[in-house]
Amino acid sequence: MRALRPATRPDLPALYDCVVTHTRTTPLRSSFRHRTHLWLVDVDHLPRLPCLLRPLAGFHARDHFTATARSIRAGVDGYLAGQGVDLRGGRVVMLAHARVLGHVFNPLTLFWCHDRRGALVCVIAEVHNTYGQRHCYLLRPDADGTAEVVKDFYVSPFFPVDGGYRMRLPLPAQELNVMVQLRRGGLRPFTATVRGRHRPATAWNLIRSSLRHPWSTAAVSAAIRRRGIVLWLRRLPVYPRPVDRTHEGRT
Repeated sequence: MRALRPATRPDLPALYDCVVTHTRTTPLRSSFRHRTHLWLVDVDHLPRLPCLLRPLAGFHARDHFTATARSIRAGVDGYLAGQGVDLRGGRVVMLAHARVLGHVFNPLTLFWCHDRRGALVCVIAEVHNTYGQRHCYLLRPDADGTAEVVKDFYVSPFFPVDGGYRMRLPLPAQELNVMVQLRRGGLRPFTATVRGRHRPATAWNLIRSSLRHPWSTAAVSAAIRRRGIVLWLRRLPVYPRPVDRTHEGRT
């Protein structure tokens, strides 16, 4: 079947069938795995789906950054301008869930930001929590794709807002291999990994992924909430969410 849109490179847009793993080591040991699929797209050349497939994948500016930009690209540039970064039109590659059947939830969206020559300038890690809030971290990965940043956003009710993250964020190619690890006081209490394999973004591959992972974004949101209930029933301490409206956004 034909690709959903001619891409600026042969590998984009792309689909990744993924396994997401969450592992906790303290104060109790717990882990779970969830299967889903993610998109890797050039934000200047978003997929154009046939009419009948559009409910299965939508990409909207309101799902990212301030939710008020005219496009995802404008949202990226606006955020970077506030950080003193100007890509001067360089390429931005986004890894994310698309909006499916009107619903989207992206625990982590990644933007690899390049200059005009194609050199990586930075990575934006946009984090969403289940309370309708979002927050961005500006990262400068090293040659191995690894970066560290102080945690300053409430995500899980089972961790306070302290410590920092170590992230491994190589730009996906045939393989997707992303890792986010929370570090607190010399401990590594939580690690999340996302591993997947590249598939061309054809209509057939989208249909197949949608059948394998029906209503994938709602399933991700439900899985996180179910896991939270399990941890609460196991009497894992809960940290109240700080009142902070600066992170609010429409989801």
